[in-house]
Amino acid sequence: MQNIPSVDLRDFLSGNPERKQKFVNEIGKAYEDIGFVALKGHFLDDQLVDDLYTEVRNFFNLPVDVKEQYEIPGIGGQRGYVSFGKEHAKGRKEGDLKEFWHFGQYLPEGSKYAKEYPENVEVKELPKFNDVGKEAYQMLEKTGIYVLRALSLYLGLDEFYFDNYIAEGNSILRPIHYPPITEEPKNAVRAAAHGDINLITLLMGAQGRGLQVQNHEGDWIDAIAQPDELVINVGDMLSRHTNNKLKSTIHQVVNPPKELWGTSRYSIPFFMHPVSEMKLDCLENCIDENNPKKYNDITAGDFLYERLVDLGLIKK
Repeated sequence: MQNIPSVDLRDFLSGNPERKQKFVNEIGKAYEDIGFVALKGHFLDDQLVDDLYTEVRNFFNLPVDVKEQYEIPGIGGQRGYVSFGKEHAKGRKEGDLKEFWHFGQYLPEGSKYAKEYPENVEVKELPKFNDVGKEAYQMLEKTGIYVLRALSLYLGLDEFYFDNYIAEGNSILRPIHYPPITEEPKNAVRAAAHGDINLITLLMGAQGRGLQVQNHEGDWIDAIAQPDELVINVGDMLSRHTNNKLKSTIHQVVNPPKELWGTSRYSIPFFMHPVSEMKLDCLENCIDENNPKKYNDITAGDFLYERLVDLGLIKK
């Protein structure tokens, strides 16, 4: 397999039972085999994508002292700006060669999660940044809901099994800027090898080389999507919940060849999280004699906290 499989969400939404089942089979098999797909037919239109990239570039081009005003202490980097080199992969000391921003959940009035989630941070200098970020967040969340419905069917669950867990979930939209590399990095890469924490990740910006995924043989494969595709992968929460039936694949963003060091790279992942009280206990129908239970019981909130400590974003 030289690249990741491509699927089309319009098959699932077609109203045709055969096309719907075809999508369920394709995405389920891909997530068992390698944990990544490229997805067409999502809810982001070209204009929204263009607007989002424009606003993201505008933000990262602001002076450092302006950006740092939006770095909020005490919330583990869950909203607003996280400056260059702050985050590292689990088990590594070197900070990744990136800076990023976090948009979080947009809660309805009176939500019980208002005290749990930090408020979104408004960028005063760029009013469109906030509006475009919110729209992109909601379209990616909508796309993710349908992907999880397909996976529910693949797993033999009710189609709407995940719906209540992801409504008002602790999901994050993270525009990332990998700045030009100005000197030989000391053991650092743009994003060191890691698995994602969440249920699924929907990624914009995998059109060029850089993102690589590791197959079951340990080989690194370039994950390159078409301009109209999102790359969507399984996170550790979903892998854990399915007792590793659906694979959370290790991936990385490697540094470019030296002749391209002077260029920035942007990518925009949407990390789809459930509400914190969701139990990630291994599903009974994913446990059998050949695949005994691999993980201890834990809630999504406790698992997220553990991983934010591992990443250096929360200090114990």
